[in-house]
Amino acid sequence: MKRWAALGAALGALVALVAFAPAAWLAGAVTQASSERLLLADARGTVWQGSAVLVLTGGPGSRDASALPGRLHWRLGLDGTALALRARQACCLNGELLLRVVPGLGRLRIELPVNTAAGAAGLAVGQWPASWLVGLGTPWNTLQPAGTLQLSSPGLWLEQVQGRWRFNGRAELLLGSMASRLSTLETLGSYRLLLVGDAVRGEAATLQLSTASGALQLSGSGQFLGGDAASHLRFRGQASAEAGSEAVLNNLLNIIGRRQGAVSVISIG
Repeated sequence: MKRWAALGAALGALVALVAFAPAAWLAGAVTQASSERLLLADARGTVWQGSAVLVLTGGPGSRDASALPGRLHWRLGLDGTALALRARQACCLNGELLLRVVPGLGRLRIELPVNTAAGAAGLAVGQWPASWLVGLGTPWNTLQPAGTLQLSSPGLWLEQVQGRWRFNGRAELLLGSMASRLSTLETLGSYRLLLVGDAVRGEAATLQLSTASGALQLSGSGQFLGGDAASHLRFRGQASAEAGSEAVLNNLLNIIGRRQGAVSVISIG
């Protein structure tokens, strides 16, 4: 009887530990997974229902940090064999964001469920101040960007299989009314980043950058290539000044990329 009592007490303690696991545990997992670049600061509540302040940093040892206003609130529960994460944040998310985390043998999938009501461009997921990026350190702390980052998608999933990442779906990031302290222009322009992938057919995800309007002209394309530990981006693009804006954008063009005459070449990976 004593053994059964001890076993029952141990199981009860285990259930209580899981049920009331502190939000700080989730914060620690996010910190580790992001290499200390995304923090859930001042985490309150439990893993299953809590809130925190979202902070971007430059990583280990960095003194740069930038927090979003208000708090991110989340609820975590089961949805069949998946974990369903529901999040709200007044400043930045459009209503309640649902993400499904589907574990599997040697794989992990993160899903933004397909919304059948969304058009080709998708529904707005959220919007964030571009100034939040300053927390990531170089080069954002030098550029000091201003403007808005608006993300929309009709649905997508990101899957890790034996250390390799695959992307399926479509996501569009609109960089609206962007500005920088390195230019006296009130706005540099508005830009569009389009990420498209078809992992079902085995195709690599592609990234397209284009200019919607503005004195600073940006364009480029790239691919996300799955690696042993994470995906790697290979991107080639260029920046140039609209006619009549060359002088006022010269300093910024020198920083954005490698100058080749009037063009600044952007190369990643």
